[in-house]
Formats: sequence, structure tokens, C-alpha cells
Amino acid sequence: MEFNPALPIYLQVMTALKRDIVTGQLSLGEKLPSVRDLALRYTINPNTVSRVYKELENEGVCFTRRGMGTFVTEDRTRVEKLKEEMAGELMTQFLEGMKRIGITPEEAIHMIKERELC
Repeated sequence: MEFNPALPIYLQVMTALKRDIVTGQLSLGEKLPSVRDLALRYTINPNTVSRVYKELENEGVCFTRRGMGTFVTEDRTRVEKLKEEMAGELMTQFLEGMKRIGITPEEAIHMIKERELC
């Protein structure tokens, strides 16, 4: 993963894990990699991974079982809500970008319909 220097690394890793969860690459209740393994995968400090897991746990996206590791939430409703939140953020960014270049929401919808998820 190539990191954006304008954003904190822990937020970028959180976003990547959330994306894997909402797309099903990580299943409900699935064990996440150990702190050490995820740190090696992303070539980041293990303390950063610990922060990622702590923040995800605070958001209800994962949970920790002492001595066993960190797991994806088993709450399907929470994952669906997370997916809606992420989609909302993407839509806001998209619409703000379109507005900056002078395209109205109606024009944006028309453009999307023309492309139909090419």
C-alpha cells in the first residue's frame, strides 16, 4: 500500500481494513492478522497497528478476545451501517468535486446513468 503523506497512516490503514470488511474480503467474526503481521504487511510500526485496532474497536468494527486476537465484528447490521457511511463519504467527495468544476447534481446523475458502471 502506498500511503498518502497528507493523511495519518493509521487512518489509511483503518480505511483499508474497513473496505475489506464491507466488501466481504474479511468475513464477519474473522480473525484479523496479529499486530506484528499487519505491521509487516504494511511496513508500519506495530504501535500504529495497535492504534488502528483500538480505534476500530471503539467504532464497533472489531473486538478483541484476550489471548486470542482481534476479530471482525459479528454484527451484520454494524457492517451494513459502515458500508452506508463509507458510501456517503464517497458521494459527498464526488458531489463536492463535481460542484467545484461547475457540474450540477442533476448533470452528475445524468453522467452516471450514461456510464452505468462501465
